[in-house]
Amino acid sequence: MTFGEHFVELRKRLFRSALGLLVGSVVGWFLAGWVLDALREPIIQIAKQQGRLAELNYDNITGAFDLKMQIAITIGVVISSPVWLYQIWAFLVPALNRKELKYGLGFFFSAVPLFFAGCAAGWFVVPHIVQLLTSFAPSQDTAFIQAKDYFDFVLKLVVAIGVAFVLPVFLVLLNFVGVLSAQSIIRSWRWALLVIILFTAIATPSADIVSMFLLAIPMVVLYFAAAGVSWLHDRRVARAATRLESELAT
Repeated sequence: MTFGEHFVELRKRLFRSALGLLVGSVVGWFLAGWVLDALREPIIQIAKQQGRLAELNYDNITGAFDLKMQIAITIGVVISSPVWLYQIWAFLVPALNRKELKYGLGFFFSAVPLFFAGCAAGWFVVPHIVQLLTSFAPSQDTAFIQAKDYFDFVLKLVVAIGVAFVLPVFLVLLNFVGVLSAQSIIRSWRWALLVIILFTAIATPSADIVSMFLLAIPMVVLYFAAAGVSWLHDRRVARAATRLESELAT
């Protein structure tokens, strides 16, 4: 393809991605109320458990509309992810060889479910984190929480945990392209455990240590699963190399 043809192809893919995002955001507008109710639930629990007045607060006239629009767009990005991920994939496919295409497909179909699983795990620990952080305020004080700041905090936390669940897939991908060996992954398991524990401790600063381990256990399992897949791949490559050497020797 010429440069002009690449530009036309890119424009087509971007248009389809934007159209998918627009449709997803329209759907997200109608789901925004349900999401906001779910976000409000930890605030309600603060009032019940800590015996204080706790409310979401909008500090300007357009605050409620802006928040609903932000939630709608976020939902739209999630709902339309198969569309825009496919458009990115379709734009890159002509530039990939057969081997790279196979690895890319494996990465795509494993990373997306793991990302959503990580987001679900992050959503599970959000109420514990909110209750802990608000408990530092004196009991006689009121918790007026800015709605936009609260949504940004929850979104960043959920996305960060979702990305953390995808990292083992990157290890496997690096192994398959020959950058990282399975031996290196297995040899670094102590450092990996330390990093996972520190990450979960930061992501779940809750007095409930069960929440931290509920988040850390699947991450540890995914790490060793990545090491196992890499080991099987290295073993298969080594057998193929040995077989090729024997054929050349004869």
